[in-house]
Amino acid sequence: MTILHGIGVSPGAVCGRVVRLPDRATEPPAGPPPDDREAEAARIAAAAAAVAAELRARASCHPDVQPILEAAAMMAEDPALRQEAERLVREHGLPAARAVWETANRYREQLVAAGGYLAARAIDLDDVRDRLVAALLGSAGPDDSGAEQPYILAARDIGPADTVALRRDLVLGIVIEQGSPTSHTAILARALGIPAVVACSGALDLPEGELVTLDGDAGTVATGPDLAAPSTPRRPRRLVGPGRTADGVRIPLLANLDTLEEVEHAVAAGAEGVGLLRTELLFLHRGTEPGVAEQAATYLAIADRFPGRPVVIRTLDIGADKQVPYLPELEEPNPALGLRGLRLAREVRPELLDRQLEAIGRAAARTEADLRVMAPMVAVPEEAAWFAARARAYGLRTVGVMVEVPAAALAAGRLLREVDFVSIGTNDLAQYAFAAERTSGRLARLNDPWQPALLELIRLVGEAGTAAGRPVGVCGEAAADPALAAVLVGLGATSLSMAPAVLPEVGDLLARVTLDQCRAAAEAARAAADPQEARARASAVLGLGP
Repeated sequence: MTILHGIGVSPGAVCGRVVRLPDRATEPPAGPPPDDREAEAARIAAAAAAVAAELRARASCHPDVQPILEAAAMMAEDPALRQEAERLVREHGLPAARAVWETANRYREQLVAAGGYLAARAIDLDDVRDRLVAALLGSAGPDDSGAEQPYILAARDIGPADTVALRRDLVLGIVIEQGSPTSHTAILARALGIPAVVACSGALDLPEGELVTLDGDAGTVATGPDLAAPSTPRRPRRLVGPGRTADGVRIPLLANLDTLEEVEHAVAAGAEGVGLLRTELLFLHRGTEPGVAEQAATYLAIADRFPGRPVVIRTLDIGADKQVPYLPELEEPNPALGLRGLRLAREVRPELLDRQLEAIGRAAARTEADLRVMAPMVAVPEEAAWFAARARAYGLRTVGVMVEVPAAALAAGRLLREVDFVSIGTNDLAQYAFAAERTSGRLARLNDPWQPALLELIRLVGEAGTAAGRPVGVCGEAAADPALAAVLVGLGATSLSMAPAVLPEVGDLLARVTLDQCRAAAEAARAAADPQEARARASAVLGLGP
C-alpha cells in the first residue's frame, strides 16, 4: 500500500476510483496582431460580462456560498484588469486572450507576494482568468469531469465555481496537489460536506480509475490492492442531542459562519449556536462602509435563529491584506504582522469599530439569543482591557478576545482578568507559532493542527480558563477533526465551533468517550515527536484504531 500525505481540510473517509480533472487552460499564443485593435479590445468587456453572468447564475443556485461566487464575478468585471488588458491590445497588438492572460498573471504575482488572505485568492484569479480566456477563444471553460459513477476527484487545483458545480450525488472526495486550508476550495468542501485533502504531493500521479481511500481527517490518500469497496456519497446528517462526552460533560458544538445564507445549514445540522460569526463579507467588495442599521439588521437576523443560545460575533478582521476603499490605504511589507484586526481599529479607525459595536449592541438588545462579541488579533492584556471597555459602553455584557498569537496564549490568565471568555483561532495560532505562512502548501506540514507544540500552547490557554473559571472556545478548523476535537476538550476547551457539515461526526465521537479519555489522549498527543505520532497516539487512547 502507498500512502500520499497532504492536509485534511474536510473530514470523512471514503473509498472510490480516481477521476482526473484536466489541467487548466494552456497559455494562449502572443500573435499575430489583430487587424482591428479597437474591436479586439471591445471583446474583453463582452467576455467579462459573460463570465460574470455565468458565475452569478451559479451563485443563485448555491445561496450558501453566494458571497464567494459573487466575489469571483466582481473579479471578472474588475475595471483595472479589463483596462490594462485593453491597453495591451491597443498599444502592443496582443490578441485579447493573450492580453487577459498576461494581465491576470501580473495581478496573480502581486497576490502571491502579499501573502496571507490575498495569496489564498490566487487560485480564484486563475479560475477567472481561464474562464475569460476560454470565452475569448470560444473553447470550453474549466468544468467537471463528466463522470457518471461515484468518484474521487484528483486535480492540480480547483476554482470555487467548479467546486460548487460538482455533482454532490457523485463526488465522494477531493484531493488536490496545491491549495491550502484557507483556500476557497477548502472552505467550500467543508460547507458542502465533501471529504477533502489539499497540498497532497503526488495527487497528479494517481492514475485514472485507480481505487484509493481518501481520509479527510488524517490528510492521506492510500492506494493498493487491500482497500475496501467503493463508498457511496455521504448525505447530510444532523447533530443528535446536545454535545456532551460519554460521562455527561457538556461541550456545546457551535457553527462557524460567514454569511446570513449559511445560517440555515447550521440550523439544519443541529448547531447549538454560533461560535464564530465573521463579519468581513459585510465590509468587503463594496464602495462604502455598511451603516449601523444595515449591520444591526444582519446580526439580528442571524441571532434570531438561535434563541437562548450563544452567538459570538467577531469584530472586523481586516488589514493590508484585505483592503477596503473607504479606509486609508495601508502599505506594509508583512500585512500578517502589521495593523490588522483590533490593531487597525485602535490605531487607524476607532470610529469604524464604534459603529460596529453600536450595531451589535442594538441587535443584542432586541434578540433572545445570547449575543456576545470578541476582538481579533489581541496580543496583550492592555488591548483586551481597551476593547472590553469599549464594547461594554455599547451595552454588550459578554466580551471576549481571540487567542491567535503565542503572546496571547502565554498571557491567557491575564487576558481573562479583562474579558469574559477567550476563543482560540488555531489556524492563525499555528501560523504565528511556526512562522509559516498558512496559505503555503510547501509549509503545510508546519501548520498541521496536530503539531505537539501547538497543542502545548492550547493547553496553556485551557489551564488558564479553568483557573479563572472562564470559558475557552476553539473556533479554528482544528475542531472539525473529530479525534482532535476530543484532544481539544482534554486540553481544556469548553466549546467547539466548526463548519456545520461536520457537527454530527464530532458529536458522535465525543458521545463515545469520557472526559478522562480526552485528557489522556491530549497527554499522549503532547508527548509525541511529530503530528503523525500525535494523531496515532491520541487515536489509540480514544479507541479509534490506526
